[in-house]
Amino acid sequence: MNLQLLKSDVQKFIDKNLKSDLTKLILKGSPFKETSIQELANQIVAKQKSEKKLPTWFSSENIYYPPKVSIEQTSSEITADYKSKLLKGDVIVDITGGFGIDCYYFSKQFKEVIHCEIDATLSTIVAHNYQQLKQHTIVTHFGDGIQYLKNKQENFDCIYVDPSRRNDRKEKVFLLKDCVPNVPDHLDFLFSKSKQVLLKNSPILDITSAINELKFVKEIHVVAVDNEVKEVLFLLEKGFVGTLPVKTINILKNKTQHFNFLWNSPAESEYSEPLLYLYEPNAALLKSGGFHQVSAQLSIFKLHQHSHLYTSENLIAFPGRIFKIETVLSYDKKQIGKLVSHKKANITTRNFPKTVAQIRQETKIKEGGTLFLFFTTSKNNQLIVIFCSKE
Repeated sequence: MNLQLLKSDVQKFIDKNLKSDLTKLILKGSPFKETSIQELANQIVAKQKSEKKLPTWFSSENIYYPPKVSIEQTSSEITADYKSKLLKGDVIVDITGGFGIDCYYFSKQFKEVIHCEIDATLSTIVAHNYQQLKQHTIVTHFGDGIQYLKNKQENFDCIYVDPSRRNDRKEKVFLLKDCVPNVPDHLDFLFSKSKQVLLKNSPILDITSAINELKFVKEIHVVAVDNEVKEVLFLLEKGFVGTLPVKTINILKNKTQHFNFLWNSPAESEYSEPLLYLYEPNAALLKSGGFHQVSAQLSIFKLHQHSHLYTSENLIAFPGRIFKIETVLSYDKKQIGKLVSHKKANITTRNFPKTVAQIRQETKIKEGGTLFLFFTTSKNNQLIVIFCSKE
């Protein structure tokens, strides 16, 4: 950690160049003897990435930024705020602390938060930033989080884990047992130190596989922001036995969409040709796999077993996008292109043998406009195109 980067003139330089061409800036070299241009460039890039993701950090003075990969991998403030409200108590330990966003929000629900980070430099950076943010209830600890727990006699109200989804060769992994730390291997030990464990997973990890690797799963939360899944959270409680609720959340600018169901609950969809309204599930619902549950709960029809599009005669509130159906045609690439006025439309494919790029190439339809085209398969296995307007 180069403290020279915190000097006022260096900080002004960083702020002044947040929108500069970094390639040109690097070629000019550093105007400061004590800081390299590479260090300055990293601060600029990391701060740029924090503007929307970490507005509290971005708007605070004398924040020291780690390598940009730490910013990319950290929770956003939006998701950290959401998960912090799932828990409360006196003391929580984050055994994979990272850049410390989650701990900052846990501190709003717990009297004391312990941030463990195995990277010495990152641990120092986080401690510095907490001082700038006037956060004094978080204790930072440099070292392995599992070892920290082993060295402590006391128990804690909750343990939070956000394992690294890369192996020793820096390759992405898709099972919990391949992440670091290996939570399934350490689960019995974790439950000897706390009755509650909150586990954050990447959207790429399979929910069914994770459930099979874990035990005492009490809740699953699939969290999306602006229709992009950011986190899949598993709340574990020692000895828990009972039904497993799955909660899907899509946090938008002006509202939040929710849909909840019970894992493995028996549900069947009814099927129909497109009616008056078309519904496209949000990303959180799609990730959760609750395709039949949403059909059954909301009394709407599915277009096809594998299409994951829904329809109804009457308008309902739905966790996703809603469209009014104008017309439905059998797929004919020559005919479709002729029917689209101004050769502009927003195209989506669901359970369709061609990609959006292939369709655009064949039909010469450009992106944009107010028309929405859904290329999909009907309940009778026919390829169809649904012409819609946004509701």
